[in-house]
Amino acid sequence: MKKTLSFLVLGLLTASSALAQSNVYVTREITPESLVRIYKALGRKAIGRVAVKISTGESEKTGYLRPEFIKPLLDEVNGTIVECNTAYGGSRCTTEKHWKAIEERGFLRVGKVDIMDGEDTIHIPLKDTSRLKYDIVGSHMRNYDFMINLAHFKGHQMGGFGGVLKNASIGVASSAGKAYIHSAGVTEDVVECWKHTGDQDGFLEAMAATAQGVHEYFNGGKNILYISVMNKMSIDCDCNGNPKAPLIADYGIVASLDPVALDQATYDIVANLHNDAHNNTKPLLDRIRKQNGTHTIEWAEKIGLGSRQYKLVNLDRKPRK
Repeated sequence: MKKTLSFLVLGLLTASSALAQSNVYVTREITPESLVRIYKALGRKAIGRVAVKISTGESEKTGYLRPEFIKPLLDEVNGTIVECNTAYGGSRCTTEKHWKAIEERGFLRVGKVDIMDGEDTIHIPLKDTSRLKYDIVGSHMRNYDFMINLAHFKGHQMGGFGGVLKNASIGVASSAGKAYIHSAGVTEDVVECWKHTGDQDGFLEAMAATAQGVHEYFNGGKNILYISVMNKMSIDCDCNGNPKAPLIADYGIVASLDPVALDQATYDIVANLHNDAHNNTKPLLDRIRKQNGTHTIEWAEKIGLGSRQYKLVNLDRKPRK
């Protein structure tokens, strides 16, 4: 990893308002050990039956978080990797195919894995029902007391970018739930939904609403935390089996108890990177603008999920003696 951005720039990224700020922790080290360290820095111990929500990736070409990278965190919290089936044809669109992909990617070698909608689905309530009446998730979500939302930050073909809000919304939703979100409440059918994707802001607001639904499901947000790994940042999502090559150098790991602050911070980090031989942020930022991707963060703040105002806490600075 090339460290092309000085830590001095981190201070420039801190949100201007001192009101309603959320702490966002950052380390420039992308290692299994630093992943555990940033989890501990959040000060919220994962308790009970712990779900670790990741993306298992549509193919080996994608930037999904590798099993060896996440294993120490899984061991630390005695967690279970959780996933849900997709709403499009591919390697994870059925439970049978998804289990095959999980095994091929090596996840069964590092810990327990659960496809939450492998058997059935349940509806969970939403605070914001302006787009959707409920969120549709896998019935196995009832088996967990705590969730670690472990996202890989990258672009996204429809949402502009994918961070922790996407991982909590589309990521946690069942196949039918994904269809319901993508169509902004028109249909739960995984075939029909792709005919109803014209309401872009509706889709983004549905993502924010369902991310809030998952947040609230875990003890009113007290039993969930959020981590975003900023590496292999293609403009394409890990749901794209043939993503474009990343044009941005690996940056680090960022974490918070506030998903809105975290997604805002990760976006700001990319937006403030100096473009040079190692960083070309224009394609990703252009995609986010084209898809109005930051509207998801704005709407999530509007409905009360969190704050876009944040304070960056640098974990790499050595404390003064």
